[in-house]
Order: sequence, then C-alpha cells, then structure tokens
Amino acid sequence: MTAPVHRAYGQDLRDRAFEFACESVSLCTELMVRGGSGRVLAPQLLRCATSIGANLEEARGGESRRDFISKCSIALKEAREAHELAAILGAIVRNARRNSSQQ
Repeated sequence: MTAPVHRAYGQDLRDRAFEFACESVSLCTELMVRGGSGRVLAPQLLRCATSIGANLEEARGGESRRDFISKCSIALKEAREAHELAAILGAIVRNARRNSSQQ
C-alpha cells in the first residue's frame, strides 16, 4: 500500500527543510570561521534555517487543525527570514571575495 499523495508531499517538504538546515549549518560554520559581519548573522540564520523543519515536524503531530496551521505559519515566517538573510549573506560573501582579491 502506498502513502497518500498529500502525505508523500509533506514528507518531501520535510526532507527539503532538513537538507536546507544541513546546508545552512555548513554555511554558518564557514561564516563563523571567516569572521566579520558573517559572524553576527550566522547564528540568526542557523536558528531560522533549523526551525523550519522543526516546526514542520511539530505541525505533523499537531493536536488540532488550528495547531497545524499555527506551526506551518511559523515555518513560513522563518523561511521568509532565511530567504532575506540568504540574500544578505550572498552580498557579504561576494564583497568579502572581491575585497580579498584586491589585497
């Protein structure tokens, strides 16, 4: 017997959130080593990147439809923040690379 389509989709989303969290851990580790402003932003990125999957897992075990919606809403807010931080971090990395090549 196969899982319903919506259940399989939900697992795919949780798997993607986990992969994003793993990649974020690697990025944050690198940013901490490099120092500078990345050292300040890395902890916030790490918190929001890892909370997306955590909230999706919490939503999966939600006690009610309202609880499910609440947890998914929190995950959505964190995903938006991660996107914004990713854009900022991308600019930091580009600037750092440009500046290091000029030295």
